[in-house]
Amino acid sequence: MKMCIACGMPMTKIADYPSYDISRNYCKYCAKSDGTMKTFNEKLADLTLRYTQYHSMNYAVAKQTATVILKKLPAWKHKW
Repeated sequence: MKMCIACGMPMTKIADYPSYDISRNYCKYCAKSDGTMKTFNEKLADLTLRYTQYHSMNYAVAKQTATVILKKLPAWKHKW
């Protein structure tokens, strides 16, 4: 089983990959419409919004939480 390098999501089925392309090492949620991987800032914004909406966090806490999680992932190691 592969894990998304940009968000950590387990990719267990072909539908988890962008355009069903299992050669990608990131998931469909981390892909732009053209199939390329989102930037760090795009992913940070997505994850922050998700935490505010689905976990009832305020924006500052959500952004801090998203940053801590993203820092641990292979796609963003160069950022730190």
